[in-house]
Amino acid sequence: MLHAAHLLLLLPLPASAAEAFAAPEPLVACAPAPADDEAVKDFKRYFKKIKEPAGRVEAVLTLLGNESPAAVDALVPILRDKDPDVARAASRVLAEYESRPPVERMVQKFASEKKEEIRVGLLDAMVRGRYAGLGVPGFDEALSESFEDKSWAVRRMAVLAYAAGGDASRAASLAPFTEDEEVAVRCAALDAMAELKAPETLAAAWARLDDEAWQVRASAIQALGKVRHKDSIPRLIARFDVEEGRLVEDVGNALDSITGRTLGTRVDQWKRFWERNAARFEIPTDEELAKLAAAAAKNKARYVTPGSTSFGGIDTPSRSILFVIDVSGSMEDLVVERERFEAGDYPSWSRMDIVKTELARTVEGLEGYVKFGIVAFATDTKRWKKKLVPANVINKKSALDFIKKLEPLGGNSKLELQRAGLAGSANLGAGKTNTWGALSLALGIAEKGKKSREEYLSAVDTVFFLSDGRPTHGKYIDTKDILDRIVEANRLRKVVLHTIAIGDFSKAFMEQLAGRNWGTFVDLGK
Repeated sequence: MLHAAHLLLLLPLPASAAEAFAAPEPLVACAPAPADDEAVKDFKRYFKKIKEPAGRVEAVLTLLGNESPAAVDALVPILRDKDPDVARAASRVLAEYESRPPVERMVQKFASEKKEEIRVGLLDAMVRGRYAGLGVPGFDEALSESFEDKSWAVRRMAVLAYAAGGDASRAASLAPFTEDEEVAVRCAALDAMAELKAPETLAAAWARLDDEAWQVRASAIQALGKVRHKDSIPRLIARFDVEEGRLVEDVGNALDSITGRTLGTRVDQWKRFWERNAARFEIPTDEELAKLAAAAAKNKARYVTPGSTSFGGIDTPSRSILFVIDVSGSMEDLVVERERFEAGDYPSWSRMDIVKTELARTVEGLEGYVKFGIVAFATDTKRWKKKLVPANVINKKSALDFIKKLEPLGGNSKLELQRAGLAGSANLGAGKTNTWGALSLALGIAEKGKKSREEYLSAVDTVFFLSDGRPTHGKYIDTKDILDRIVEANRLRKVVLHTIAIGDFSKAFMEQLAGRNWGTFVDLGK
């Protein structure tokens, strides 16, 4: 069985999905730098003596650039390491070879390997290294064999590895996997075919618009938005009468992408548009599409889908929402740009009071068909309820009581208690910002135990993440590490992640966190 830690290896780590499917650089016939077998011997001798996680990661990375097949032999067993960061480091080294000998050894290892974790790790490296289509002996044969693997994780990564490199002619071989028994494999096949811009994507995506899993329907809708074709327009318009919640917005976005219009979720306008234009409509070229988008941006009027939920200036038609709220110590600070908050009728100028007021107003306005949850986080995380619950009168009152009791933990005011010798009362250690802990909880990323398929098939499809500061606590603190891990895991989950910032924060991080997870970023102000 796959260790929980290794679910993070089920997804490739390029900066974007398109990068994974771009044409690869050719491998050189011989190593660009000498293979250092002596360094490999030293690594094998000393690595097992290093116990600290950071030191073990650093040790693995010493093999970067070492084009020796012996390095592959040393790294492959580490793909099964119980520390996901160590296993990920090994996969990174395996993904950066520039010559044939080590890649050929990887393929040989994969063909003979039986352990699921190692097979997944090797495939992950093949995706990131974009080794498909480079003519490595046995590569396609090894992947074809793994298409029948009993492990859905292996099948999924094999699909992505087979497509990585950008050869659209490979898409036809991926089409059968859009009907795989596992949701994650069906999504991967649709996503890969869409990135390849292959015409075979259309029929496969049309067929999956009625899939029982919303994640697959999301992949199908997004695929049609990327592989633009006239025949997709009436099919997508018809989905407005079937879908509800978050996927309604996905349908509108796909139609906008295909046509260059910006009608979004205006169902009646889309129907009138197609009635009038079906016979003569032609798909805009990329250049025409860019001009239409630029013109629309100048005159774009804000349209809110009826029944939408609004929080922090972001609207969503989702019916499965999780609010993740920062209660770290800095949330007690007063806002500086008060003119931006004057119309809000807040009880004070503290960030916490502003956020509590806005969240309470949002909860009060939730429609009864919406299911929602709340997570508060600082050093630790605290759920309001274990699962999403309906927005009925009882649950709303309970949520409002929970919101009312939220207070910043370990803020500046607590320093006076510390100076007075009341360090225990100050509880300063509780007021750090554990961004990774909050987001991993929101997405259901387990760190221990065994991973089951239900854990990625989350009931949550939309998350609002509100924070006022940079991460200061948790397993990952560096914003790049957090961003990479969340994007990595969310390619499987397909949750829309909206980010809302107030106060001093890393704007680039918050923007990318939303942008790379289908969400919207809003800066409330300092």
